[in-house]
Amino acid sequence: MKNNDKKPELELLAPAGDMEKLKTAVRFGADAVYFGGEMFSLRAGAGNFTVPEIEEAMDWLHANNAKGYMTINIYPHNGDILPLKDYIGKIRHIPVDAFLVSDPGVMGLIREQIPDAEIHLSTQANTTNYLTARFWASQGVKRIVCAREMSLEEIKIMRAELPEDIEIESFVHGAMCISYSGRCLLSNFMAGRDANRGACTHPCRWKYALVEEQRPGQYYPIEEDSYGSYILNSRDLCMIDHIPDLAEAGVYSLKIEGRMKSMYYVATVVTAYRAAIDSYLSDPENYVFDTGYYDELCKASHREFTHGFYYNKPTDKDQNYITSDYTRDYSFIGLVRETDRSTGLTTVEQRNKFSVGDTVEIFGPYTPYYEETIREMYDEEGNAVQSAPHPQQILRIRFERIPEEGFILRKKK
Repeated sequence: MKNNDKKPELELLAPAGDMEKLKTAVRFGADAVYFGGEMFSLRAGAGNFTVPEIEEAMDWLHANNAKGYMTINIYPHNGDILPLKDYIGKIRHIPVDAFLVSDPGVMGLIREQIPDAEIHLSTQANTTNYLTARFWASQGVKRIVCAREMSLEEIKIMRAELPEDIEIESFVHGAMCISYSGRCLLSNFMAGRDANRGACTHPCRWKYALVEEQRPGQYYPIEEDSYGSYILNSRDLCMIDHIPDLAEAGVYSLKIEGRMKSMYYVATVVTAYRAAIDSYLSDPENYVFDTGYYDELCKASHREFTHGFYYNKPTDKDQNYITSDYTRDYSFIGLVRETDRSTGLTTVEQRNKFSVGDTVEIFGPYTPYYEETIREMYDEEGNAVQSAPHPQQILRIRFERIPEEGFILRKKK
């Protein structure tokens, strides 16, 4: 485990959809994680945390020199107020490092019951200028999470106009919402599920054909094929090749999107950004981006990438009109659960099928990947097996280089 006693110059902030992802994020290099409770978070489809799990999570994070930020960033309706007030009462004893909030009424409810709570302003609040950021700072907000629509130049101006103790957080990686900082009505309109209350169905990723009702047979000039036209389908944000620009603009916390992503996704993306950030911080003046960081990043499922709004207003080059499918060149096939150096056998929990003879990549926290070919493999009864087809099947494998507990196995498709 890394030593985080000294506050980093840049914070790497990772998503934690459940306890496994939370621990994975920190072990693989995140300085902090953000997570939601079972209620009032904008990722209702994520695993999320019960109150006892939040207690356990914060104890574990603090024991491992990491921070935990809890999202309570819905825009509540009147009927949500009393349940929210009751919920805050149930968690007020837990030493959460900060609450991510977008609604001023929710801020008030938190402050009533947790007067010393640190508040981070969610990107859902649509902060796009320094005057708005100053207002929130005057209300006691410690950190501003920029709207995704801000450029680096705008962030730099905001930083200069804010008190020094106010931090700026900005998304650096993950899905981009077609609507302004995620304030979207499309899901509610089309599926009856409110994006602003945590239940988005992502209709911007669906396929559409566009025709005007009174002009049958006349189409707007949108290229489409038999699969439809993905007119609202943004590419994924990726700023791993511009860490210095983010730091020089005054961004303190670099945020990875994806509380609904897999543990493998979290480990892979955090690994890549951790390596890039550490390389930059070790010698900012002479930093040169290593394309290997990007190559590593691409081993997690992803759409085509964009720099979003950081350098210019997005154009058609930042949309994918062909498909909303992910690129998945690698499979997450196993997680190391235990090693036995006396026998030389490693216990692996299967996550996707693999077989004897497969060449796999193995990587772990602060450990670059290396390749092994599986030569022999046994089931829990000690019987030799040729393949591992069953989900979460327990195998014992003999590797030439014995990996550590928590290392990950992946295979190129």
